[in-house]
Amino acid sequence: MSVFKQKADRLPVFIFATYFILDLVIFFNIQNKWFVVFWFLLGIWPKGNICAWNHHHQHCLTFRSTFFNRVLEIIFGFQTGITTKAWFLHHVLGHHKNYLHQELDESRWMNQDGTTKSEIGYTLEVSATSFYRIFKVGLKHKKHLRDYVIMLALQVVLLSGLFYYNWFNALFLFLLPMITGLMLTSWATYDHHSNLDTKNEFEGSRNILDPFYNLMTGNLGYHTAHHVRHGVHWSKVPEFHESIAHLIPAHCYLEAGAPYSWFRFPVQVSRRLISQISS
Repeated sequence: MSVFKQKADRLPVFIFATYFILDLVIFFNIQNKWFVVFWFLLGIWPKGNICAWNHHHQHCLTFRSTFFNRVLEIIFGFQTGITTKAWFLHHVLGHHKNYLHQELDESRWMNQDGTTKSEIGYTLEVSATSFYRIFKVGLKHKKHLRDYVIMLALQVVLLSGLFYYNWFNALFLFLLPMITGLMLTSWATYDHHSNLDTKNEFEGSRNILDPFYNLMTGNLGYHTAHHVRHGVHWSKVPEFHESIAHLIPAHCYLEAGAPYSWFRFPVQVSRRLISQISS
């Protein structure tokens, strides 16, 4: 029996684990500060995409084994700043239940007076209040809160050890990516729901059908389908989207922005070449 619940997770996990190993290799072996800073900057976008996969994992656990799931979550924690059960509490048990009720939503885009938060204001607020809202939701789910606190403490201990060994490398290879990942995660959710003031679940999320965007984010672009049935594994969300697409209005679709849009043409050309070769 495979340790993975879904075969589709094998390649992504291999990529994320390999990336983490590269971070460790650089941490322990590279003393050139300019290269370390360069590696941090180079990793902002790919680690921003890993945030989406951490999100998927906290909806549908990757492994059958709790131990393997916790190891993966430590890796995700260093890459994205979102640790064990953090996204589960804030997002799955919070936002998913409340996104159509802005007075309750943990990722609320609406101000108390009914106006819309600015994109920057929203990003800063959701990032800054994330720990408070995790604990607030966790008080209603004590078992999950306990798991979160224990694993957060372990993450802090591991990070402290890295800082003790080499504070500069730890700062740019781990702590700054964690902070950046949390903020990128918050920022990315703004377009998902902002200005969609509705109680209709088919009109409360925006979708991006760009193939490259969905390749990099694990089909996060099928966001209405994800909210209608959040327990569906990321690999099966496009199929579910097709079954409900007729219920989603046109204004709930977006084009993928940069840098995803930069890859649209080469992806289309590659697909045509593959199609021609196959035929």
